[in-house]
Amino acid sequence: MNKKDGNKNSSRANSSRPSSKKSIPGGLPKRSQKPQKAKPAADEASVKRTPKPAKTTGNNSPKPLKSDDIRLNKYISNSGVCSRRDADIYIQSGNVKVNGEVVTEMGYKVKPGDVVNFDGAVLTPERKEYVLLNKPKNFTTSNEDDADHRNVLELVRAATKAKLQPIGRMDKNTTGLLVFTNDTDMIRKFSLPNQKSTKIYQVTLDRNLKFEDLEKIAGGVTLDGHKLFVDEISYIDGEPKTEIGLKLRTPNVKVVRAIFESFKYDVLKIDRVAFAGLTKKNLPRGNWRFLTEQEIINLKNV
Repeated sequence: MNKKDGNKNSSRANSSRPSSKKSIPGGLPKRSQKPQKAKPAADEASVKRTPKPAKTTGNNSPKPLKSDDIRLNKYISNSGVCSRRDADIYIQSGNVKVNGEVVTEMGYKVKPGDVVNFDGAVLTPERKEYVLLNKPKNFTTSNEDDADHRNVLELVRAATKAKLQPIGRMDKNTTGLLVFTNDTDMIRKFSLPNQKSTKIYQVTLDRNLKFEDLEKIAGGVTLDGHKLFVDEISYIDGEPKTEIGLKLRTPNVKVVRAIFESFKYDVLKIDRVAFAGLTKKNLPRGNWRFLTEQEIINLKNV
């Protein structure tokens, strides 16, 4: 065997040995460097766009998609005639019809285009509106006719065509923040005795408030046999001691006057400067504005 043949045999012998994979990073065998044919783009796109099968329920029927259906009690509430809770009572008593048929089923859902008849009248749901007013003096929230004083609704009449109502009552001499809405659920919520939202008042007295009386009020006041807790009371910085700041949670404004009158003070003025986180900032007396989306959310979460 000549040297040339020996080199050939040696080359064959080396080629029969298994190649080591350690020389390839990651332990993977070296791939062929030949260019590969690209897959048709249409095939790839068709795979991506293949729709997933619809989810089915126990009876193999397709799962219904989210619709614009609305619960009957909410539909009634949105129309402004009553709260959802009261609507449930009307529904159970058979006073509600949908498309001419009496509906007593709780949780019944109204579809777009359905005609809802409530106690003999066809309902048209309104968009919820929320208006904040800085109330001036000599306007009343009472629905009774008063020749000497005008109703606060006159001040917000230009805001919307919706049928607004004030949240809570305010006498003609009390000024400050008052919220109006056609959201009957919110009106009811803020009228409950256990409502926890804070209200801040600036009270003007006929004479200086004694420090001992201030401390007694801070500890709580008994009115008509009921203990009323005061969140905070203080003199107002830079003002005479006739000007008092008072923070309460009760929805009844009359309580503010009653607190000081129980200590033999005459209340000259009451101004509500904050209501459930809302303030009078950039809202002059007698002016109104719509609440922002965030303010509405905050009110609903109080």
